[in-house]
This record gives sequence, C-alpha cells and structure tokens, in this order.
Amino acid sequence: MTIKAAIIGSGFIGPAHLEAIRRLGFVEVVALCDSSQAAAEEKARRYHIPHAYGDVAELLQHPGLQVVHNCTPNHLHAAINRQILQAGKHVFSEKPLCMTAAEARELVALAEEAGVVHGVSFVYRQFAMVQQAASMIRQQQAGRIFAVHGSYLQDWMLHDTDFNWRIDPQQGGVSRTVADIGSHWCDTLQFVTGRKIVGVLADFAIVHPFRKASRGAQSTFTSGEAVTEYDEVAVQTEDFASVLLRFDDGSKGSMTVSQVSAGRKNRLAFEVNASELSLGWDQEVPQKLWIGRRDGPDQLLSDDPSLLNADIAAAAHFPGGHIEGWPDAFKNMLLNFYSTIRDGDSAAAGNFASFHDGANVMCIIEAMVQSHQQQRWVKVAD
Repeated sequence: MTIKAAIIGSGFIGPAHLEAIRRLGFVEVVALCDSSQAAAEEKARRYHIPHAYGDVAELLQHPGLQVVHNCTPNHLHAAINRQILQAGKHVFSEKPLCMTAAEARELVALAEEAGVVHGVSFVYRQFAMVQQAASMIRQQQAGRIFAVHGSYLQDWMLHDTDFNWRIDPQQGGVSRTVADIGSHWCDTLQFVTGRKIVGVLADFAIVHPFRKASRGAQSTFTSGEAVTEYDEVAVQTEDFASVLLRFDDGSKGSMTVSQVSAGRKNRLAFEVNASELSLGWDQEVPQKLWIGRRDGPDQLLSDDPSLLNADIAAAAHFPGGHIEGWPDAFKNMLLNFYSTIRDGDSAAAGNFASFHDGANVMCIIEAMVQSHQQQRWVKVAD
C-alpha cells in the first residue's frame, strides 16, 4: 500500500521531511502547499512534486490524501494542525506543536476525537545511540538514576546582525532558545530516562538587546554578505538559558541552552548519572555512546547493530563504521510514524513523539518562562 502525503511549508525544514519520506519507499508526496500559489508551484517543480496549492483548505481536499506534514513557522502551527485534524487526516507537525499549553490541550483532544495518528518532530530520540541509552535504562543496566544534565548549544544567533522570524514573539513565541532547542533536549531526556520533568527553576539572558534586521530576506542557518541596510529591532526573547530540573522520581537535573555559543553548530549533549554507570551522548559525534564506570574501564560504544541491545538494534541501519547522523534519525522518526499508519504497529507508535508529548513539552516551556519571570521554582502543569 502506498500512502499519499502532502507537505505544508517549504522553508528550511520542509525539504528535510520530503527527503526522509522518500527514503521510506512506501509513501508518496503528492502535493505541496506554500504561502502563495506561485511559491508552491515553484517549489513543487524544484522538488518534483506533482501538485501545488496556495491554500491549506484546498490542499486538504486533494483526492486520496491521507497524511499532512505541517512545516510552517511556529505561529501557524496551531491553526493548521487544527484544520488538518478537522479534515480527518493523519498529521505530523513540526515543533513546537503550537504556541501555548492551552492550544496544545485543545489539539490533543481534537486528535483523539479524530482517531488519527499524530506526531511531533522531536527527532533526537531517534538516533541509534540515544535509543541504546534509553534501552539500557529500561533494562536496569544503569541502575538508579541520580542526576541528568547537559546542554544544547548553537552559534547561529551570535552576532547582532543575525536575525530571522523567530526573534518576533508574534511569530516565534514568547520563548525562543528554550522553545526552539530546549524543547528538543527536554523531550530527548524524558525519553531516555523514562522520567517526567515536574519542576523547573529558570534564568534567561538576552545577549543582544537590539538586533539588526536586514531589509533583504534572511533564511535560517545561513551566513551571507554583511548587513548594510537594516532596521534595529528590540529583542524580547532569550539567547541563553540555564535551568534546574526536578524529575518525577525525585532525581535532579540541569540544562543549558544557547544560540550564541561560538563554534557550537548543533551540539545537543547529555549525561545521565546512575548507581551502576553513567551514560553520555553528543549529537555532533552521534555514533558514540560514552559509558562511564567507577570500578572498571570507561567505554565508547559504537553504533554497530551487532553491539546494541536487541530491542533497538534496528535503529542503526548500516554496519559499524558507516556513520549515521541527523538525516538518518529523521528517517527513523518518519518510519515509525508511517509504520503505525500502515501496520497499526503499536511498538512503532511508542518510538515517536505524539501530540501528547508535544503538549507536555509546551507545559514545560511555559513553566520555564514563568519561572524566569517570577524568579522561583515552578511546577510543570499536567
């Protein structure tokens, strides 16, 4: 059975969805929707997609359409996800799921009522060595967890001339760095540990109170010519944040997130300290899992399927030494999502983030924002 899918939005992340979908072999992207008919037609020609739409409502009427990927900017997520669900289509949304926890609760209820498969693009839980860490914790190989700590560091907002739509709270939300990348870290560590974050103490920092917004177009993760014509814009969202965490089993943690750390391109890293051993992983060296021991030699475990726990070995698709990275994790994520649609595979369903997970992370983000504003510990809402 070939599943028919469509993508809404063709910026930085839309083509990543397209590439991963096409690697699956049993899903066909039949349509693309963009901000205008002309833009959609140009992108559809570029990516060899047969149909183009400039209106979401029209796209949702496409014959035989079963699944829609929402790859639009943050402020459009809630409304478009709502439209997709009301049309009865399976939906895979970019993160964040929406802009507020209230919207997230509404979307969860709509998804459950629609009876469709729903996913959110939290990709880092899909790396083979992250899956290995989670498996080792599930199987009690690590022992009792004491502490969870780490960071997600980037540098693409280092200069005051770095600017894009995420700076604007109306488009990106009241939080930027925490919502944009801290959300990934929180989802990853909750998945790895099997524990929920229930309390936070957050401190945010704005490194550049004003940024120079180029009067020309600027895309995400690009560095072009020097900005010569610009408007100076006041910055209201954080560039850096430090957060203390409490988990539901009583263990503690800490997270540092930054988009102004020179030299760090996309470094999500974590360490879990437990009674038998520690586990550490760095997304910029994704094929290695560090295993630390008190009474024996430390180990760097490679992502060779023959060396991994049997329950997750399929997350690594090539023999050891054949490096798999972010695009492969993205494929894993969509393979689990589409296998659930095709086969009703409940095991696959547990291996990708659903709207429930997206809503949970929205509650964590809102708690962090409130904590920073009030400078106190805040409980994460259900």
